[in-house]
Amino acid sequence: MRLLDLSMLSTIFTLAWPTMLEQLMQTAVQYIDTAMVGALGTRATAAVGATGTVNWLVGSTVSSIGVGFLAIISQSIGAGDERTARRAAAQSVTVTLVAGVLLTALTVLLGGAVPVWMQVDPEIRGLTAGYFRIFYSAMLFRSASIILGMVLRAAGDTKTPMRAGIAVNLINIVLNVFLIYPSGPIRIFGLELSVLGLGMGVQGAALASALSFAAGGVMIALALFRHRTISPRGEALRPDKAILRRCFRVALPNMFQRFGTSLGYVVFAAMINSLGEVSTAAHTVANTVESAFYIPGWGMQTAAATLAGNAFGAGDRGRLRRLGHSLVLLEVLLMLVSGALLFLLAEPLVRLFTQDPEVIRLGAAVLKMVAVSEPFYGVPIVVEGMMQGAGQTRLPLLLNVCCMWGVRIVGTFVCTRFLGLGLVSAWGCMIAHNMVLFVLYGILYLRGRWLPPLYTE
Repeated sequence: MRLLDLSMLSTIFTLAWPTMLEQLMQTAVQYIDTAMVGALGTRATAAVGATGTVNWLVGSTVSSIGVGFLAIISQSIGAGDERTARRAAAQSVTVTLVAGVLLTALTVLLGGAVPVWMQVDPEIRGLTAGYFRIFYSAMLFRSASIILGMVLRAAGDTKTPMRAGIAVNLINIVLNVFLIYPSGPIRIFGLELSVLGLGMGVQGAALASALSFAAGGVMIALALFRHRTISPRGEALRPDKAILRRCFRVALPNMFQRFGTSLGYVVFAAMINSLGEVSTAAHTVANTVESAFYIPGWGMQTAAATLAGNAFGAGDRGRLRRLGHSLVLLEVLLMLVSGALLFLLAEPLVRLFTQDPEVIRLGAAVLKMVAVSEPFYGVPIVVEGMMQGAGQTRLPLLLNVCCMWGVRIVGTFVCTRFLGLGLVSAWGCMIAHNMVLFVLYGILYLRGRWLPPLYTE
């Protein structure tokens, strides 16, 4: 069988490029946010970045619910069952309301405790807690953006979430300018600008994010209700046991996976925070820089999940196999280019966010290390996406959680607590984690275990 099916390229990129552009815009705004906060000093950068992994934990938990609906809707559309797709879309609205309200209450109430759990430097815990509470006050709208956005993608509409994402990011940039700084001159990316602002500092950055999330949630919800194929208008919003059972059969393993790995990220970040303010700032900046270079991977994962779900729903085993070969090869090629660029541009990109020479040295060093592993990490990303679309989420749960805790967390704990090593050793453990995932998912793919049982020979 050919490794690359040229007939599928158009379909793959039609679905993938809007998601890539959306993530590129999100990353661009993350760059700008970090640079804007970085202009306030290393302490502000550390305060904002110290709880970044909690953001992954919360966001990935919500995303896992979206994965359940993505599997149902993409499979239903592939099978020509639009009625079930609309019922699932209606249930996604109900689940969004419940999850959004609960997560808003939980995160805001725990805002003061999180910096303590994260071992944030006592001098910036108050600043971190204030940022955290404001940032999560819009969790209902953020849940709508994530879950309902995945519902739209499941129906093959990746352009609407892209447009909403671009609008959200532009709103965030404008609000940042007015909310973070006091009136007067500021210096960002080496440019001196004059602004008329409120001078809210770190809290202004949080408020800008919260308001932009609110705008995004409203835009995505309106788009879903106007959608021709899967609009939930006229469908019952009360709990539908049959739909929810199918959704959570897929979503729960994915939720446990994301929760387990994201909790690992939190513990990982807490160990780095304990290394001091410079390590926290360098880790924050390096994570921000690196996120742009994962865009090809995560963009392709969305296409993989939707197309695999369609093929599975249609019962087309041949298309599933051809899709798998094409996606894996494309992913490796894209991440190879991405990794090379990251290696070459590591130090200049770090310098965009900080002038601290020690932060620059540390940040550039760990980025060059991780750049080498980028092509390898692309394989588990896209194979997992195909498994999500086909409703296979139990095995990824086992692989991801075991590798996170057994390799990254244990390794970092030993290196930082027993051997007295620093940030470079922690990122070395992160790379080891990614490489083990590559080996395991590679074996899984080559043996055909990523396919549902009825599709294996």
